[in-house]
Amino acid sequence: MIKELNPMDKFNFLIGKWKLKYKVPKSSFSDEDEGEGIGEFKRILNDKYVTFDYSAKLNSGEGSAHAIFAWDEKAKIYRYWWFEDSGSFMTASCNFIDVDTLNLNWHDSLLIQTFKRKNDSTIVLEMKYPTGNNSYDLILEVTFTRIN
Repeated sequence: MIKELNPMDKFNFLIGKWKLKYKVPKSSFSDEDEGEGIGEFKRILNDKYVTFDYSAKLNSGEGSAHAIFAWDEKAKIYRYWWFEDSGSFMTASCNFIDVDTLNLNWHDSLLIQTFKRKNDSTIVLEMKYPTGNNSYDLILEVTFTRIN
């Protein structure tokens, strides 16, 4: 008997606790900033979901958020819900471009975001905004360094 693969297994490279280092370049969205934080990806509810909880302190202030990734069996896509302590929330559709890269397309905005595994202990998150001529401006970069 062949065991059916769990679509959430693709998130395994993210699971664990991470130290976060933020770099925010000056853009139309914000002034230049930097900071640090801590985050954790966990599998929950019979491995049907992956959650991400983080808190961060940048020069401009502090914040925290809770996020949930899920596989939508009917639509055959990954979905993402993000809730921050300010009351803001957003949704995104996700796709694995390859085994090391998770791409998010944010709904209700033109933002794109990627989680890219550099090695087993380092992941880089980039958030970008389109500027025309098939180019994007980086508006956020977070380097994840594995704690455990």
